[in-house]
Amino acid sequence: MITGELKSKVDRIWDAMWSGGISNPLTVIEQLTYLLFIKRLDELHTLSERKAARTEKAIEEPIFASGQDDLRWSRFKETAPEQMFATVQDKVFPFIKTLGSNGGTGNGEEGSTYTHHMKDALFMFPKASLLANVVDQLDGIDMSDSDTKGDLYEYMLGKIASAGQNGQFRTPRHIIQLMVDMTSPTPKDVICDPACGTAGFLIAASEYLQENHSEEIYKDAASRRHFSHEAFHGYDFDSTMLRIGSMNMLLHGVESPDIRYRDSLAQADETDAEKYSLILANPPFAGSLDYESTAKDLLQVVKTKKTELLFGALFLRLLRTGGRAAVIVPDGVLFGSSKAHKTLRKILVEDQKLDAVVSMPSGVFKPYAGVSTAILFFTRTNSGGTDNVWFYDMQADGFSLDDKRTPQPEKTDLPDILARWQNRDAEKDRARTDKSFLVPKAEIAENDYDLSINRYKEVVYEAVEYDPPKVILKRLAELDEEIAKGREELEGMLG
Repeated sequence: MITGELKSKVDRIWDAMWSGGISNPLTVIEQLTYLLFIKRLDELHTLSERKAARTEKAIEEPIFASGQDDLRWSRFKETAPEQMFATVQDKVFPFIKTLGSNGGTGNGEEGSTYTHHMKDALFMFPKASLLANVVDQLDGIDMSDSDTKGDLYEYMLGKIASAGQNGQFRTPRHIIQLMVDMTSPTPKDVICDPACGTAGFLIAASEYLQENHSEEIYKDAASRRHFSHEAFHGYDFDSTMLRIGSMNMLLHGVESPDIRYRDSLAQADETDAEKYSLILANPPFAGSLDYESTAKDLLQVVKTKKTELLFGALFLRLLRTGGRAAVIVPDGVLFGSSKAHKTLRKILVEDQKLDAVVSMPSGVFKPYAGVSTAILFFTRTNSGGTDNVWFYDMQADGFSLDDKRTPQPEKTDLPDILARWQNRDAEKDRARTDKSFLVPKAEIAENDYDLSINRYKEVVYEAVEYDPPKVILKRLAELDEEIAKGREELEGMLG
């Protein structure tokens, strides 16, 4: 969890950039990302130097070649502002723009996605004094802890006042982590987020693999290549987000992820059909598209203009048989009465295998939006397979459900959700009054494939006994007498 001290540092840096002439919040984040990236490269190179000194061997893949010491954060931060500005603008920035194609930490082939996205990157600090000020303040932030990096990004993205266009807003890291833990990525998975933004889901999946399957993903050249070049795929149509996501992935040890510019709903790409074994996503769902601008194969599944339903069709197209998905949807997808709503739900229940519906409280996405959402877990089978659907009514996520989102670690259902999900076969005897329970497929079909938890959850009403009206009226009369007596005594005291 981000500390007050770190928040204060970010706030001071933000204020300095704002007063220095960089006022667009996304531009601030992008420019800070570049500097944090440069700082982290130096830290990684220093770790390699120490390891080489211990083992008395040369650094296998140096980030900075011989003669490039002046490009390192630890070197240029000590120089005068004007010299620092010239070094970063004329040397360091061009260096990181080509990093993915010339070895170093992005030891990928020419034309890596990182290099592709960075070619349009611009160094936008207007003056040397501002750069020197920000570098000095960033120097006090330790980026070696991955949690610090994540908290830092989350807080910076949280400073964007609105949700942005087309319903885009960030997914809280603890919700991402829950979805990753519940899907348990494996070293053989090919993972996709077709609305990736800053690549939060892909990064969490990569961290899960490194923490739980490090021996397998690094055991040989083929495994390492799969992890660094083939396992992670993301699409977005915001170039700034793609650059931030690419740098983020590179810093998390994924050298060449496939992060591409694409409007996922408008561009049909047959090469991606049935390609992925795991989809993790929180697509934008506050808009609608014209039929003319929507991929025709998606309209064949659900004829609608609503983006949330079109993304549902897209997930099914992208998943290979046996592939699984964990995706966030607005509650309307669960109970909407239109033909397209019902068609998508029926496909998930009858033609595929719907595994679970985790209902989330409406405050999870505040302060961006107060919309109620749910996480759908399903497996593409093309032959059915839904038996019982597991429902969980999440009531607390460890934060207050108001705009402040104050940490409340003692109030969270997340550990219980994960534990019960991993042992969900034992949930058959759970009552419908509990937070989680199983619902047979036949019952869902009888309810027109309604997937809202309130349709199946039973509410226990506690009987409350009240006194008869005559007793209450008598009590009121006694109170009136008492008040009148007290008033008379007060008037007597006043003469």
